Amino acid sequence: MNPASDGGRVLITGASRGIGLALARVFARHGHDLVLTARSVDELGERARELEVEHGVSARVIAGDLARPDVPETIRQELAEAGIDVDILVNNAGFGSHGPFHEQDLDREIGMIRVNIEALTRMTRLFLPGMVERGRGGVLQVASTAAFQPGPLMAVYYASKAYVLHFSEAIAEEVRRQGVTVTVLCPGPVPTGFQGSADMGEAGIATGAVPMTTADAVAEAGYRGFTAGRRIVIPGTMNKLGAFLVRFTPRGFSARVAGKLNAAE
Repeated sequence: MNPASDGGRVLITGASRGIGLALARVFARHGHDLVLTARSVDELGERARELEVEHGVSARVIAGDLARPDVPETIRQELAEAGIDVDILVNNAGFGSHGPFHEQDLDREIGMIRVNIEALTRMTRLFLPGMVERGRGGVLQVASTAAFQPGPLMAVYYASKAYVLHFSEAIAEEVRRQGVTVTVLCPGPVPTGFQGSADMGEAGIATGAVPMTTADAVAEAGYRGFTAGRRIVIPGTMNKLGAFLVRFTPRGFSARVAGKLNAAE
């Protein structure tokens, strides 16, 4: 079943920039009304108005910091009070950090777990039941090629994306006969604000040692894979090859390679 075949409203987290904004543009271009969430209400509102004018869709804005555990329920309540059903959930919000784990700020690392794992889990749990009840819809989770191996110098980020991958594959199987699909989008490095916010500096993975894909290309691949009902979408031939080969690579060697790519050149 194509989860986007009959339009419907799409809720996208982390939608003010990067992959989230690119996904909002793709869904809007295909006629979907939007609910956009992010921390910055001013920037988000500006993006929403642009999408409404360009594509003739409605774009509702809900500002909130998903590091706070009450925010997903606040989003659900606001939409319920407005009588708005969410047909497609896109869990895109997330961030990373860079450096040896024992040197990282613990509060930031825990905040990453709250956004990358807890908020995604809460949002999925809050909106998936309505899709199952209606017998249609889907969830698009934005993970990373980081999900396929351990990542020294970005340990919590890589581990959080592995959770997203395995959690999403599991629930995809649970709902596969109920008219609902779950897709995991696993892009490689993308030149967005992510590298700067993660303080990656001169890390090889941020300076071109690994081929980068644009946010627009990732969003297009994600939309096509999602509408085709695929469970895992990996944009880019080299990224696909890397995710495949890591299955046959000793775990210790995989970790060393990732650590070298994450290290400063």
